[in-house]
Amino acid sequence: MPIHCRITIPALTTDEFKIRDYRIMGHAFACQNELGRFCDEGVYETDLAARLVADDFRGVHTQEPVVVTHGDFSKTYFLDLLADGALYELKTVSALTGEHQAQLLNYMLLLGLRCGKLLNFGPDRVEGQLIVTSLTPELRRRVMVDASRWQEISPACRRLRSVMEALLADWGAFLEVPLYQEALTHFLGGASQVIQRVPLARGSLALGTQRMHLHAHGVGFVLTAYTAELPAHESNLRKLLALTPLTALQWLNLDHATIRFTTLRE
Repeated sequence: MPIHCRITIPALTTDEFKIRDYRIMGHAFACQNELGRFCDEGVYETDLAARLVADDFRGVHTQEPVVVTHGDFSKTYFLDLLADGALYELKTVSALTGEHQAQLLNYMLLLGLRCGKLLNFGPDRVEGQLIVTSLTPELRRRVMVDASRWQEISPACRRLRSVMEALLADWGAFLEVPLYQEALTHFLGGASQVIQRVPLARGSLALGTQRMHLHAHGVGFVLTAYTAELPAHESNLRKLLALTPLTALQWLNLDHATIRFTTLRE
């Protein structure tokens, strides 16, 4: 299996999760009431876990590693809190954002979980946000490939596409973009070879350099997960390309369960 966790985590139903959550939220409120709201995440994590153990929760785990592999690539994530199968991600921010939701959803999808919850100790009152998904590992592996606008400029382009398709077949879609990006970089030669500073210029005016991913001489690649306004995103990628000395950009976009391979040429 490409995803490894040393403990078995049950896929709780929403109702099962809410039964546990009712008790856990009571301890989260008590935790903030006693500690205040200016501690680091790790402090709340330790205190909340201790309160749950004292309340006879049997399976309480903090910073539990989850390892994602493909070939010789490996990336480890750490789960903030598991309490009898209920997954929690702790934050100490002014307000929860879409990035926080995406982080928790990524963990849920890796583990095949239906529910998870964000806990934010930053506001005056603990903020909780339940995340629920109907995506299963089987559904996430039903990926459609659209290569109608793809051109293989070099053998390296063929390698780029084949690696991306292999990752989707192994892990499925809907995971966070940086995971796929790191794996692509690894298999295409590593960060020292793939990630380069590319000079940008508007006409004769040098604008500096920009960090970009290159998989072949003069050809870069961009991985995104846009699900709307694709023409606008393409227009901006073309503007970026025009500022560089590159001859092309290979654009890989994850649109839900569809991967679109598009070649943008100068």
